[in-house]
Amino acid sequence: MDMAIALILSQDGITNGAIYALLALALVLVFAVTRVIFIQQGEFVAYGALTLAMMQSGVLPATVWMLVVMGALVTVLDGGLALKAGQGRRAASVAGWNLGYPLALAAAVGGLAVNELPLAVQVLLTLAIVVPMGPMMYRLMYQPIASAPVLVLLIVSVALHIAMVGMGLLFFGAEGQRTPAFSEFSLELGPLMVSAQTLWVLMVSVLLIVALYQFFERTLYGKALRATAINRVGAQLMGISPTLAGKLTFFLAAFIGALSGVLIAPITTIYYDTGFLIGLKGFVAAIIGGLASYPLAAMGAIAVGLLESFASFWASAYKEVIVFTLIIPVLLWRSLCSHHVEEEE
Repeated sequence: MDMAIALILSQDGITNGAIYALLALALVLVFAVTRVIFIQQGEFVAYGALTLAMMQSGVLPATVWMLVVMGALVTVLDGGLALKAGQGRRAASVAGWNLGYPLALAAAVGGLAVNELPLAVQVLLTLAIVVPMGPMMYRLMYQPIASAPVLVLLIVSVALHIAMVGMGLLFFGAEGQRTPAFSEFSLELGPLMVSAQTLWVLMVSVLLIVALYQFFERTLYGKALRATAINRVGAQLMGISPTLAGKLTFFLAAFIGALSGVLIAPITTIYYDTGFLIGLKGFVAAIIGGLASYPLAAMGAIAVGLLESFASFWASAYKEVIVFTLIIPVLLWRSLCSHHVEEEE
């Protein structure tokens, strides 16, 4: 290995680490606010990338119908409760957001030649389809058991991951997809040839991390999520709705996952089950941060990306083993340095 190869590997590692950092931040956020280990984070990555690929091939994405079905179920549950309480206006609002919006989106995507639209519009339509599945998933699967032990929530997450992988195979097929790059521009820096897509990944990742920081520091909803993450019971006593916090958290996690899928689709082939491995590496980074520290999770993600990149050069057949082995000393160190705390009832 010489300096040129080391620089190329570092570039790949930092690029991958930027995506892992986003996923790790989402995992930490979801766990801190809802106590849910969001295993299916990776599936949102795959759904985002493959939905965009289906649009660009001129096919109506099957995820549109998944959104319609989930919206209909939410409408039945929340709309029924609103009608029983005599809140007709609220029932109409619930139906409009959860059923009217998916149906209108399905009609728009089905009636337009989406493969001829500009790339920016295709990306926005992809996010409009995939991101609302996050809060709908929370309402359908997690809200009824929000006070359950972490183990129960973990079992539900595993079941949802398996279901989403199976539906991904049904929706997208077994063949991998890759989308065109956002730009064909490339930048030559000595021995490095930096593609525009790499710059897009790094730029969007940094901007999103800064935007999330501003959201948590400057906005009322962001401060509410921080309060819920620090003390769920205290936040609830202060009037912060745990249901709203959960839905908002899942919305942000789904947005981060879908956007990450759109960003990496031009630089790697995405299969229906690719998201699990990507999400798992984000989970390793989140574990390094103790599922609580955002800066440590981000630094852990960069370390995971660099370790994966250099391991692929030295021992490509064992790179996944090497990456996931990283979690063992971290867990051992944390188990020796932390005190056991009984879970809140």
